[in-house]
Amino acid sequence: MSSADGPLARALYRCRQFLGALRPRVGAADLAEAEAVLGPALFPLFLTMAPRDQRHCLDVYRRLRAGGCGDGDLLVAALLHDVGKGRQVRLWHRVAYVLLAALAPSLLARAGGGLGALRDHGQRGAALLRQAGAPPGVVALVAAHEERRAGDPRLALLQQADDSC
Repeated sequence: MSSADGPLARALYRCRQFLGALRPRVGAADLAEAEAVLGPALFPLFLTMAPRDQRHCLDVYRRLRAGGCGDGDLLVAALLHDVGKGRQVRLWHRVAYVLLAALAPSLLARAGGGLGALRDHGQRGAALLRQAGAPPGVVALVAAHEERRAGDPRLALLQQADDSC
């Protein structure tokens, strides 16, 4: 979702996200697919995510695959880009975060708990991945996936898939 899509499109996107988060479904076949891509060192990190984040990350991964992506680091990053959120982030944190980001972004800089985890999840995820021995390219993509910057086509692909799921 780009900013050019306008506020109504963004609001509809957030509504779809909210409704999907109410009853996320991750089946045995989904888990097997993630395990095959991530391997024994990184798959345990996938399991630490809340089901809604697992579902979202699988959707991002599949969006990239459907687009012809064969970049291993990018696909692993897609499956783990939200691992830094942990399980402490609840649905109300997500709603509050979106509202604060739009209405009072300065408050997010001081937030702790679930809001802080959302704010810092890229860096937190990168640290977890580094500790687990993930390739540097995966760590870098996860660390930067919330930053909007030009010049990195792999990061742009991850962000585009993330924004569309």
